[in-house]
Amino acid sequence: MADLTAAEFGSTAFKEAVCIDAGRIYDSCSDKDCLTDLRVLFPEAIQRSIIDTATSAKIKNVTVLNVLIDVDSVPFNKGFYSVDMTYYFEVTAEVSTPSSPSCTVVGVATAEKKAILFGSDGNVRVFSTDSNDEVVENNNMPVAKVQVVDPICLASRLVPACEQTCCSVKIPDCIACYFKCSQFGRSSEFTIDSAAAQKDLFVTLGLFSIVQLERRVQMLVPCYDFCVPDKDCSTTASNSEQNPCEIFSHIKFPTDQFFPPRLDLGDESAGCCGC
Repeated sequence: MADLTAAEFGSTAFKEAVCIDAGRIYDSCSDKDCLTDLRVLFPEAIQRSIIDTATSAKIKNVTVLNVLIDVDSVPFNKGFYSVDMTYYFEVTAEVSTPSSPSCTVVGVATAEKKAILFGSDGNVRVFSTDSNDEVVENNNMPVAKVQVVDPICLASRLVPACEQTCCSVKIPDCIACYFKCSQFGRSSEFTIDSAAAQKDLFVTLGLFSIVQLERRVQMLVPCYDFCVPDKDCSTTASNSEQNPCEIFSHIKFPTDQFFPPRLDLGDESAGCCGC
């Protein structure tokens, strides 16, 4: 790989080597998961009035609401950590019932995943001040980060309720607060009483994710210059005062929308799944 020149960094010459405190990624992994038969949970009112009487269901959209992450050290394997992830998906479905040909409902599906990554080891105790000038302590555990795109719904099925002993599932408050509206009420209990429920909705999702462990360390990096913005913000600040046609004139013509780009067969990387 050719060395990057100073010009490629947006400057003209190397200035100095500076020490920065930043997060260094010690280990990471990517995954392509097929999450099969995830049960979609609905509040009791929605379950009884719509899902139990539904004749068909079509998934319209699935988005990632949140990912709760827990990091624990792996016994007898120094420097390695277990990253336990719980995904919460918002599932929007179009349901048909005998009384209504189309009704849109929203529920929650959950999935769990675990990854073991190297996060190094450290015994120092870090104290720092936050934005309120209060001294806070860092327990020196590595920080886990999860990057994920909204999943692809591969399949869905509406089936008679399964026989099971569990009667309710506790949804975390951070997820339940998202559904505080007239449709879902203000309860964080998503009841799935097997004795009362008549039907269940299951989805199969395809999910792409990247998990990484990082630690804050001091690193020596080359410094070329300060990042001085060269864009003028005045035009965006006064958009409301400008002529709409003048603003529209600065938008590029969407050629790709009229002429979708084709696959370049001469590109060696085309069709390479590993790239």
